[in-house]
Amino acid sequence: MNSTGRETIYTAGWIFPICRPPINGGFLRVVEDRIVEIGALRDGDYRSQDVVDLGEVAVLPRMVNAHTHLEFSDCQTPIGRPGIALAEWIGSVIAARGVATAEERQANIRAGIAESVAAGVGLIGDIATTPCTYPSDAGARIVSFAEVLGLSDNRGRERFQSAQAHAETLAANPSIDFGVSPHAPYSTPPELIRRCVDLAKPSGAALAMHVAESPDERPLLRRGSGPFADALRGAGLWPEGLFPWPGAQPLMDLIGWIAEAPRALLIHGNDLQDDEIERISRHPQLTVVYCPRTHHFFSHPRHGVQKLLDAGIRVAIGTDSRASNPDLSVWKEVQFLLDHRPDLDPQAVLEMATLAGSDALLGAGSQFGRIQPGRIRHQPLVLVPTTAKRLNQVWRDFAAGDLSCTDLPGRA
Repeated sequence: MNSTGRETIYTAGWIFPICRPPINGGFLRVVEDRIVEIGALRDGDYRSQDVVDLGEVAVLPRMVNAHTHLEFSDCQTPIGRPGIALAEWIGSVIAARGVATAEERQANIRAGIAESVAAGVGLIGDIATTPCTYPSDAGARIVSFAEVLGLSDNRGRERFQSAQAHAETLAANPSIDFGVSPHAPYSTPPELIRRCVDLAKPSGAALAMHVAESPDERPLLRRGSGPFADALRGAGLWPEGLFPWPGAQPLMDLIGWIAEAPRALLIHGNDLQDDEIERISRHPQLTVVYCPRTHHFFSHPRHGVQKLLDAGIRVAIGTDSRASNPDLSVWKEVQFLLDHRPDLDPQAVLEMATLAGSDALLGAGSQFGRIQPGRIRHQPLVLVPTTAKRLNQVWRDFAAGDLSCTDLPGRA
């Protein structure tokens, strides 16, 4: 490849571009501040004074956290006990949110971003209680999903108007992208969900919604009964005439509405059935976001992530929040899956933690979640120590190793 300008070659034990297979003994060729070539050292002779050896490490792109709630970043431990029922947990979360001031939520957001960046995350999908702001020097790209919910007309109208204002506020901020999040089928009426879809369409914004988070959603939507109905009645929030939803298959209808958005993230998907998975697979703009350690905290049955992948559905990884997770490290989610889900291809796990989340949040063609020609050198990369010579040994090192996040250094 012919090029001009200052050139530096970076070598490493392994390079994981994610968008192509891993390279043992790889190099990155950088001209000025941009990567122009990626390959294996055996394919070229780069014995020049402008070689920087990164050492016995695997080089990866920064992680992507496709779903979190940064405003709960002050939680030192998850709220509730392991195995708690979702409806009960939500009541505890609402109580915790109710005592937080706007200033405290903003401080929590800043702390959550800092924790995420330190853990090698470069792109975050944040569910936001609006109005809210983000630091101008966050160190990560953020898609801020304005949360919309409300079982009463007045509450739903107020939250939707706040989402509209959030979109206008973010329009002038190139580092923060607007998204909209009708919260969940147990908190957001059908008409309000459809209004959120319509809000996303003109700008091509992403939409995120908690879907099939628990089997307890089904009796609420189909019959107006079950633990969610009991919780709403107990809290004095039961909306007469809203539940059950019309139609014989409310979750199938919901998937159809969401699929009208430019792109959408179905959060958790813990209880998706075969017909619903097939329906999702028809829409390449839909992504299911799996939060492994949150799923484990609630003691849900084994997640159908492999079934989703087999159906050709994009699956991304999220941490949910510190209200259900001990930290915001996507890398620790990867390690959890390497340890607990041997049925999953480790390369697919890395894709879920990087490229899949980037495409879900920003659309195809984003520079996040992959290492490829055109990437700017000073965008940090992730380094994981490994002395492995074979790929199966790399996965073992990944399951146990810590990562560091660094800019590519200048010339030696």
